[in-house]
Amino acid sequence: MGKHKRLYVIDTNVLMHDPTALFRFEEHDVFIPMMVLEELDAAKKGLSEVGRNVRQVSRFIGEMMARQGVSNLKQGLKLEVPEGVDLPRSCGRLYFQTRMPEQHSSLLRDGSFADNEILSTVMALREAQSAQDVILVSKDINLRIKAAILGVTAEDYFNDRALDDLSLLYRGISLEDESFWERYPKVDSWNKDGHTYYRVQREAGDDWYPNQCFVIGTGEGIEAIVTEVSERESVLRLVTDYQSGRQAVWGIQARNREQNFALNLLMDPQIDFVTLMGTAGTGKTLLTLAAGLTQTLDQQLYTEILVTRATVSIGEDIGYLPGTEEEKMTPWMGALTDNLEVLTHSEEGGEWGRAATNDLLASRVKVRSLNFMRGRTFFNRYVIIDEAQNITPKQMKALLTRAGPGTKMVCLGNVEQIDTPYLTETTSGLTYAVDRFKRWSHGGHITLRRGERSRLADFASEAL
Repeated sequence: MGKHKRLYVIDTNVLMHDPTALFRFEEHDVFIPMMVLEELDAAKKGLSEVGRNVRQVSRFIGEMMARQGVSNLKQGLKLEVPEGVDLPRSCGRLYFQTRMPEQHSSLLRDGSFADNEILSTVMALREAQSAQDVILVSKDINLRIKAAILGVTAEDYFNDRALDDLSLLYRGISLEDESFWERYPKVDSWNKDGHTYYRVQREAGDDWYPNQCFVIGTGEGIEAIVTEVSERESVLRLVTDYQSGRQAVWGIQARNREQNFALNLLMDPQIDFVTLMGTAGTGKTLLTLAAGLTQTLDQQLYTEILVTRATVSIGEDIGYLPGTEEEKMTPWMGALTDNLEVLTHSEEGGEWGRAATNDLLASRVKVRSLNFMRGRTFFNRYVIIDEAQNITPKQMKALLTRAGPGTKMVCLGNVEQIDTPYLTETTSGLTYAVDRFKRWSHGGHITLRRGERSRLADFASEAL
């Protein structure tokens, strides 16, 4: 494709997903079909994320019209990045569809199909603007397939990607063999507060992150977490061993190395933000709850545990639910109640003891809906964001900025199980958070790979 200016035709779902998409095409021009404006108008109501984004798009366009006037819209509006939006200054133009095209015979006869209207517009534009490359930008793969069949250039919207490929995502754990000690011959070690620390000089090519987990050596090996990363040296701390019988968190022990690292990150009061990724059955929710209960009830670092999640169902919705916010969220919180049952199962005290424990936990573990998080501030809370792969980057920002002093946030999710339309593994808010927080000294991440549910669950995840 040539270096000259291109004309990008934007589909509705791109603007619903990212209102600032208008300003992300550098020096190239942007075209909005009439059908897209119709669909934006239909989606503007309600308190959903989509409704908010659509209203924001309308405000952006309205502000540009107010500043530049509407007398000669055929010449297009200059794309001026509004105040408060942190983007490079855009210098293309925004055009609107000012006349309806004749229906193309190659499309379905029914002109009411929004996708076909948009395709007709693109094909008419190609004929009218033969000197300019016309490209359709849509997050809808079916529309891109239709476009390809008709010979129209169509692309996905890439600007919302946290990274190009999921395999590049930071895993939080590094496996090193015995050659580690040959690469770092000069090691200082000392003990402090019951922990052993190692200081090593940084070598060329090191790309270590704060709170990265290291396994050094084969077999038993050494398990350590990076506590400091500077230009010249790094400091490693040997982890607390939650795998053997001596240490447990709320009666739970780590069943493998990854879970042991996860518990170390969750139990460290210096780490304010932890992300745990992993497939079903790797223990994300159980470990997080156990660490939360220990730090809330035993150590009293936090006043209560708050649990929230995106309410996206696997099957059909079951309609309106009666009751309070907590009761409405109960069906979504099956994973929470299942894990609480494991954590409160004690042979001591019998039925009375268990009932008392359940009442105590109910008073300290609160369930909240994502929809009512705006404007809130959480002080000294242990906040668990479950199913975080279904949250958009914008929702993730809205949630994490709720944290007040003394609050710890934990995000759990599996990017292989995204149920939200138009979110992918590389555009999920969970992927975004892992990538953006990896260099922060008070953030920690680990990807759990080993399932610990049962032999049936392990076999099912491999064979099905």
